[in-house]
Amino acid sequence: MSVRPDFHQHYVQACQNLGQPENRFIAHVLQEADKNDKIRWTKGITLKIAGNNRLVPVQRVTGDDLQVLVSVLQNTVFITGLDLRFNVLTDAGVKHMATFLQENSTLRYLNLMFNDIGTSGAELIARALHRNETLVYLRMTGNKIGNKGGMFFASMLQINSTLEKLDLGDCDMGTRCLIAITTALTQNKSVKAVNLNRPLLYSQQEETTVRVALMLKNNSSLVELHLCKHEMKNFGVERLCEALYENSSLRYLDLSCNKITCDGVKFLGELLKQNQTLEILDLSANRIEDDGAVYLSEALAWYNRTLQALSVVSNNISGKGLVALSDAMKTNMKLSYIYIWKNKFDEATCVAFSELIQTGRLKPNCTDVEPYKVDGHIDLAELSHGLKKHYYWVPSYGKETNKDANASLAIVTVSEY
Repeated sequence: MSVRPDFHQHYVQACQNLGQPENRFIAHVLQEADKNDKIRWTKGITLKIAGNNRLVPVQRVTGDDLQVLVSVLQNTVFITGLDLRFNVLTDAGVKHMATFLQENSTLRYLNLMFNDIGTSGAELIARALHRNETLVYLRMTGNKIGNKGGMFFASMLQINSTLEKLDLGDCDMGTRCLIAITTALTQNKSVKAVNLNRPLLYSQQEETTVRVALMLKNNSSLVELHLCKHEMKNFGVERLCEALYENSSLRYLDLSCNKITCDGVKFLGELLKQNQTLEILDLSANRIEDDGAVYLSEALAWYNRTLQALSVVSNNISGKGLVALSDAMKTNMKLSYIYIWKNKFDEATCVAFSELIQTGRLKPNCTDVEPYKVDGHIDLAELSHGLKKHYYWVPSYGKETNKDANASLAIVTVSEY
């Protein structure tokens, strides 16, 4: 058994050696790690040094703080995850992390979301992953690395064969970058989940969606794909559906916040009648309306027995479509999670979903509505459940156990690898 290190004492000594003041938050996290009994029995733990932690006083991590921290972690085998989200790391500070990644052989999870990393920082991280053979999950969400920064990750995907999850959402990437990434994923066999949310696209031709569809025809390893805010319209959805007839690996498809109407959902409905792999479908914040909901309900009621979770939040659906979806759940026992908030609820909708919940067909933690009665009438109140409930934050009580209802990239922790 490896000798258990004294992280805090090593940190204090490293601060003195490098002439840096102690970061109180890092010191606190390391003291808690020293007390963690899990370190005795597991292969490693994740240090959670998130700058948005509201349970303890936070001193956000700078590049100088990171230099000291990685010097402490350089030779330990106990730390396999590092959560540095919502701090103030810049390109200058990230060079210490890049050096660490090239030399470290135990880190498997790295979360750098919403720091101040730009193009040059992205280049440093991506080039470090040319050599790194242990990291399996990287989150760069919210760092404005731009098109050039994204190109470095596209090049990395042609070389790295270890990384399984890559989150590049909200990174200001453009068309050229997305095409390069999808081209790389055509050949890459290790990546299981990728987030490409909110690129900066200036064309209405949906070239990127067409390239994603071509990738899906040839990729047999991708399980989870996020395409939120891609300006996707019905033409793009049709191309994706054509590709998914030939794809037998994708289980989670996120098409939220696009411009999909009932005509586009008709293609999805036909796909669901034959597809045997999709388990989670997110159509939140589109405009499928009643006709789209009916297309989905017909496929789910009589044909599909694979889909487990569906989100149609904010889709301008009224009673006709919502009741059709509730009726589909009466014949389809596989569909267990459904999210419907911000649509047009009428009395028939409220009664239908109230009955599903009261009979136990729909569990309270598997939907985002809860029935209540006022003056003899049933209404629905909102619950804070959803497919992306813990995308930006981690619950203070520990790991979320309800994975299907929170199936975003954030839920899979390093300990599960």
